[in-house]
Amino acid sequence: MQLAFCIYKYFPFGGLQRDFLQIANACLARGHKVRVYVMDWQGDKPVNFDIILVPQKGLSNHRRNQNYYYWVKDHLNANPVDSVVGFNKMPGLDVYFAGDTCFAEKVSHKGLFYQLSPRCKHYLAFEDAVFNPHHHTQIMVLTKQQIHDFEKYYHTQSSRFSLLPPGIAQNRQYNSNSPIKRQQFRQANQIKQDDFVIVQIGSDFKRKGVDRTLYAIAALPEELKKQVIYLVVGQDKPDAYQKLAKQLGILQQVHFFSGRDDIPDFLFSADLLLHPARQEAAGMVLVEALAAGVPVIVSGISGYAYHINDANAGVVLNEPFVQSELNQAVYHAITDKQQLLTWHNNAIHYGETADLYHLAEHATDIILGCRHYE
Repeated sequence: MQLAFCIYKYFPFGGLQRDFLQIANACLARGHKVRVYVMDWQGDKPVNFDIILVPQKGLSNHRRNQNYYYWVKDHLNANPVDSVVGFNKMPGLDVYFAGDTCFAEKVSHKGLFYQLSPRCKHYLAFEDAVFNPHHHTQIMVLTKQQIHDFEKYYHTQSSRFSLLPPGIAQNRQYNSNSPIKRQQFRQANQIKQDDFVIVQIGSDFKRKGVDRTLYAIAALPEELKKQVIYLVVGQDKPDAYQKLAKQLGILQQVHFFSGRDDIPDFLFSADLLLHPARQEAAGMVLVEALAAGVPVIVSGISGYAYHINDANAGVVLNEPFVQSELNQAVYHAITDKQQLLTWHNNAIHYGETADLYHLAEHATDIILGCRHYE
């Protein structure tokens, strides 16, 4: 089969981008041809992909997205494929991978002025083009909450949804070498073995709640605060958060890293992963942390938060978010060593017994079962 994959932008360390790449590679491994339509590709280009760079036209994101869709539509008409797979919402998809939340649900909390804006109307229209019950698109989702929201606002048929397992790499899993990697990473980064390391991983620092974590660390008693090293990994500009850390008096303990490939080493070195996100459809890093044996404190809005409860390996914060609740959770995680060890062991067990690894295989089965319609 000739498959067309549609994704606005590719960069190596985005969660959606990583899911796209492993699914596309799984399709390729089964002998199918992969064509990718993308406005911007950062990083190495797979030699077996036919990557089509779509012109970026328009002054705003929503206008560029519209022009992307029309350009791709014309190109597909001239160069037909067997199935069109989208990783961003747009008309004409045979299969859609839902890597984000329901926009209509988000808009329901906004004011009338925003709802009447061209940007809002565009995103609602493109979402409707996927989920409207009169359309045919098969939808791959990561959480049950996504299904609930899309059915609520669009009355999408339940038969069109497929719930995928997470798709983390096996090298995230805790193993006999993990303690050695923990020690080596800490030595290489001048981190003492008895320091308490908090890790936060993910691009878009505001959405991931990096500021919330900074406030939680700053709220610790002085002696505890001195024990904490906070490592932030992600594609974003850290300047505003470094400034906040300085204002809070914890700049020396906070270290920012751009997106990178050695995430397992960060996880194995960590005592705790924080993810107090403001918005998160799934949160692959949550299950990556569990597989690596790292306890997690996460906001309840995160789609994969239920894995932390299922594993009994951390704390799921209530919604709406309250800063003092996060502060208390971080304090107790640091001071209750027995609880932290129990969470650590529970996380390892969950990583060994739950299916956290086969997203790409299931997604490929769905894609290959869908043919393009006229």
